[in-house]
Amino acid sequence: MKNIILLNKIKMDITYIKGDATNPVAVGNKIIVHVCNDIGRWGKGFVMAISKRWKEPEKRYREWYKTQVEFSLGEVQFVKVEDDLWIANVIGQHKINKDERGNAPIRYDAILIGLEKVAHFASENYATVHMPRIGCGLAGGTWDKIEPLIISALSEKKIQATVYDF
Repeated sequence: MKNIILLNKIKMDITYIKGDATNPVAVGNKIIVHVCNDIGRWGKGFVMAISKRWKEPEKRYREWYKTQVEFSLGEVQFVKVEDDLWIANVIGQHKINKDERGNAPIRYDAILIGLEKVAHFASENYATVHMPRIGCGLAGGTWDKIEPLIISALSEKKIQATVYDF
């Protein structure tokens, strides 16, 4: 019975809606979070939807990779794309393919660190956080491991998080 109550609490802390994560449903400042790899590749998955709407996040990510300044797992780059909207490029994926042991590129610890940085930025900017099911596509992660990270980093800090299922 305790697990059921906890599950209901989890569902209340994160809002799940059907829609396009590149078009957040909220008033005020918003941050769109997505996961990037640590090898400077941009060209598949959710990043394509971002690039279709705004060119700056890809451009800034590629520049960031070239400089290698603070470009590592767990780091976050915030790119302002509209007056009240930022894209958070979270480096939470090591390379782009499974490693020699068959492990997916996702790095859950890096996702958590990145989400904690997003929470800090959201608090400072009075922003809500919006995302697809981050880390569960090309990065190879699973939602049952990602969802608790969002709760820990955002929901427990009273940052409103909305997850979009396209």
